[in-house]
Amino acid sequence: MQSIPVRSVFSEITDFLATNPTPQEIIAYRLPDDLQARAHELLELNGEGDLTAEDRDELFDFVRVEEMMSLLKAKMKLKLKRAAE
Repeated sequence: MQSIPVRSVFSEITDFLATNPTPQEIIAYRLPDDLQARAHELLELNGEGDLTAEDRDELFDFVRVEEMMSLLKAKMKLKLKRAAE
């Protein structure tokens, strides 16, 4: 049986960003456990070659969010470094 998250990864990230987090909160941010578990499940299915088209789209959403958050965290680290100089 396929487990479908109650909310999407984009919904989670936009909810977080809407709280106007500090640079430190952005750097420390991690997806909630249920979404992390779903990402791992999709990666496993991908490794086994068992992704449906919907699963592939969902996995791609996780990848895009990870890329965006990695870039945002790097920018926040640079911002903090510059502010400390």
